[in-house]
Amino acid sequence: MSMIHLVFGGRVSDPQTLDFTDLASLDVVGFFPSYASAEKAWRAAAQRTVDDAEMKYVVVHLHRLLQPDLTEPAPKG
Repeated sequence: MSMIHLVFGGRVSDPQTLDFTDLASLDVVGFFPSYASAEKAWRAAAQRTVDDAEMKYVVVHLHRLLQPDLTEPAPKG
């Protein structure tokens, strides 16, 4: 299965939570095939709104939601 990452953001009621105040106005940045590309998009979106404490962007690992039984191997060492 492909790795699918969603980057989106919006206004939150409290910057320490993920309580988005208006789901209809969420900014969907896009879907990305790797965490690295999603993180790059997340950083760009977050940087555009850095002066607005009530704006928050997140990366969601959609592939984990689609197949929750699949676990990633634990790091060795």
